[in-house]
Amino acid sequence: MRRLLAVTVLVAALSAGAGCATDRSGGEGPGTTGGSGSAAGTGGTPTGTPVGGGASGDNTEQVCAAAQQAGTTALQTYVAEVGQMIAASGVGDSATAEAARKRAEAALTGWRAALREQSARAADPQLKTLLTDIGTEVAALGADVESIDETELDRLQQRLDQLCAG
Repeated sequence: MRRLLAVTVLVAALSAGAGCATDRSGGEGPGTTGGSGSAAGTGGTPTGTPVGGGASGDNTEQVCAAAQQAGTTALQTYVAEVGQMIAASGVGDSATAEAARKRAEAALTGWRAALREQSARAADPQLKTLLTDIGTEVAALGADVESIDETELDRLQQRLDQLCAG
């Protein structure tokens, strides 16, 4: 049960950041572009100034949205399947546990593939590198919940949020 709680906390933290970044880009579309431009400039000042400048002329927004959506979907599936795996293991149902483990791993495999695809599409070199780094970290994950490096995933997600907010 402790393992499921750790995964749930991890997903909540990562999904919250992705949701905020998605809301920002979604809010820029329907709002006035002048207001959004100055807000984006102010928000990118501390660490994202070079990226913010490049984001307006390339595909960063689309790549960010696709990468964040893939991560959210994969993590939700992963948590659900790991939960089923733990529950099934707890009652001695090894066939159900194994099936859930395979589905959890498939969710991670799909996420890695999406990260590779978006990294290849990214025009921004910092975003390209970051997506590759996140893909490497996701590759290290497995159905063993104790293999999750929450600190590293959170740090990478924060970097993605910063780049994508610019």
